[in-house]
Amino acid sequence: MAGERGPSAPRRLHELDALRGFALCGIMVVNTWQHTCDRLEHPARNSVDWVVDSLFQAKFFPIFSFLFGMSLVLFLRSAEDRSEHPRLVLLRRLAVLACFGAAHRLVNPDEVLLPYAGFGAMVLLPASFLPDLMVLLAGVGATVWGVGHGGGGALVSGLFLLGMAAMEFPLSERLLAPAFVVSTVLAGGLVYLWIASSTGGLLFFRSAYTASGVACSAAYGTGLLLLLRTRLRDLLMRALTPLGRMALTNYLLSTVAILGALPLLVADPTRLSVPALAVAVLAAQVAFSRWWLARFRYGPVEWLWRCLTWLERVPNRRSPVPA
Repeated sequence: MAGERGPSAPRRLHELDALRGFALCGIMVVNTWQHTCDRLEHPARNSVDWVVDSLFQAKFFPIFSFLFGMSLVLFLRSAEDRSEHPRLVLLRRLAVLACFGAAHRLVNPDEVLLPYAGFGAMVLLPASFLPDLMVLLAGVGATVWGVGHGGGGALVSGLFLLGMAAMEFPLSERLLAPAFVVSTVLAGGLVYLWIASSTGGLLFFRSAYTASGVACSAAYGTGLLLLLRTRLRDLLMRALTPLGRMALTNYLLSTVAILGALPLLVADPTRLSVPALAVAVLAAQVAFSRWWLARFRYGPVEWLWRCLTWLERVPNRRSPVPA
């Protein structure tokens, strides 16, 4: 896997961190909403439910899954420079992630770390031995199959593989705008189809819902990349990149915040407290991530993950900057 290692590679890596932080924002909203609704018996749907269900639910985890596949390629490249057995190191990295997920599942049964580690070991690790074109074709096939069957493991595996292939077949800058337009039009049509199919068969309803989620995630992702090419770039990068670099730490901390605020969330019949809490927690996490990364190279959980992966204490504190 050769991939891009030229002068534009650092910029792309920072943009991947921004995309990861952006996906984390949407996932925070969805998780807060889901935890709240799960504690309510037959809640009456309101405008907040409609907005979250239509614009957030199932729209951000595809971005996160796609980026997970890309991060595997990046890790393998790093491991190849440090170890004679990079795939064994990768397997240990996924095993540590599974342990984090198992512990997290004790308080959050719907968490994603454990299944991501499992799919990574079962799908991405074997795929790393395949030619790049075969990985791409397998990713397209699994994604189409997953959409047709309403999501599940096939969709996650397909998105993992597409992310892995994207490191070898990156999207041209000139295609960002057309991809955004096409995915936005497609997302709008599929969301309408999903709403209209609510009276139809269950499988068709689930397929339309899943397809709209994948299309929306493509529109959101390409839209953010286009915004990163405008005057808003510096502002967006300052907010989203630290959030994405500490995605694992912030994901786990968000569960603590949601569970701690759950009595207040459940007591609010308007559910306006759901986006309010999400925005407040994300703002605090951006501030904390910027403060932490000014002093350390990795987030606290990311550093522990790295130490357990390499079975050594990895230096983390940054050298003080001379006055």
